Amino acid sequence: MRVRLLTLAAAGAALLAPVTLPALAHQQQSIQREGAVTAAELLAKVRGCVRVSAGLYRSDAGAPADIPVCGVDGAVFWKADMDIDCDGRPSARCNRTTDPWFQPTTSYQQSDRRYLSAAGLPFIVLPAPSSVWDYRKHGIKGGSVAAVVHGDRVQYAVVGDNGPQNVIGEASYATAERLGIRPDPTTGGVTSGVTYIVFEDTKISPIEDHKAAVKQGEALAREFVRP
Repeated sequence: MRVRLLTLAAAGAALLAPVTLPALAHQQQSIQREGAVTAAELLAKVRGCVRVSAGLYRSDAGAPADIPVCGVDGAVFWKADMDIDCDGRPSARCNRTTDPWFQPTTSYQQSDRRYLSAAGLPFIVLPAPSSVWDYRKHGIKGGSVAAVVHGDRVQYAVVGDNGPQNVIGEASYATAERLGIRPDPTTGGVTSGVTYIVFEDTKISPIEDHKAAVKQGEALAREFVRP
């Protein structure tokens, strides 16, 4: 999770850092839709909020704490912004040059013990367990299945990383890119309009099997929106 506060010196360094042109070009590629359950169907299911978090989260450090985690029919959800997580295994798009906050690790690892690739794997970031909310009490863990909604697009992902205990609203470079959100870790993301739905008692193994996440996510989503 990014704590988006930079010193003037760090901000200047970020502005002067070389731009990775292939990453910008890659962002323009066509975005294919995953599954048949629509964004509208999922959003209709999460209109209200039965709060399951003891407290409220911030979208960023210094922002007001006004985001609850809600629960409904075997899932939890929240509506927030999207910061871009570029942590994990370094790549052309996620490294210390492209991301001033880059960390070479993620909270969970692939089956081969390597850290996840934020540029290649759609995953979301959960706040570390705290008195505000402990996702583990809902049967959620690394590899749990999530549906992320932005506009009219749905992207299936897994739980892949943890962030600060008081901030929520972050997903991997690959998640943002496939939702049509600018994935640049410094200037990308969106300030609102993203809904994160995480299905309880689910797990993709191996965690890096995105096709399995899409298949299971679509089945879970169909059941979730069923009248």
